[in-house]
Amino acid sequence: MSLLKQARPDHPIHELFVKRWSPYAFSDQPVPEEDLRALFEAARWSASNFNEQPWGYIVATRKDPQEFERLLSCLDEFNQPWAKTAPVLALGCAALKFARNGQPNTTAEHDLGAASTYLSMEATNRGLSVHQMAGILPDRAREVYRIPDGFRPLTCLAIGYVGNPNTLPEKYKEVDLRPRQRKSLSEFVFGGQWGTMSDIVK
Repeated sequence: MSLLKQARPDHPIHELFVKRWSPYAFSDQPVPEEDLRALFEAARWSASNFNEQPWGYIVATRKDPQEFERLLSCLDEFNQPWAKTAPVLALGCAALKFARNGQPNTTAEHDLGAASTYLSMEATNRGLSVHQMAGILPDRAREVYRIPDGFRPLTCLAIGYVGNPNTLPEKYKEVDLRPRQRKSLSEFVFGGQWGTMSDIVK
């Protein structure tokens, strides 16, 4: 991975967080199935409200071109041009009600995000990258995969090895080549009241 894409943290953090990033360019190198199993095993052990584990993933690999095209068709027009080169796609869905009592689970989408983060960090640990995207076609996903009411198709994950950004259309290439940036802690860690910087970051 290019040093350009490594995080430049203001405070020491684990190396995995420094290396994790979301490329647009993927190589065509297939991901071993044992690695894919490990990624979803990591997601399995994510924390969730009441241990509900309200996530579900539909996975397609380029090993099965027909299935891969079905999942690719559930992405919007911005994401299809670059995601078609990834070796693996996974559609993330959230169960909107608790299985234990049928009541609304207001943290289901948060918990799906946490599980996908666990997956992404395990991917980074294995030399893989994950690009999470919200640009999907939920109604198309429901139709294609017969996703039942009460489950929300929310995100898609492109999984694979980093590729050459020079193979990308210009609008994606520019993003892959520019340095990563983040807000400072003072912009989102507050104390006393909203918008007031916490003493811990002064």
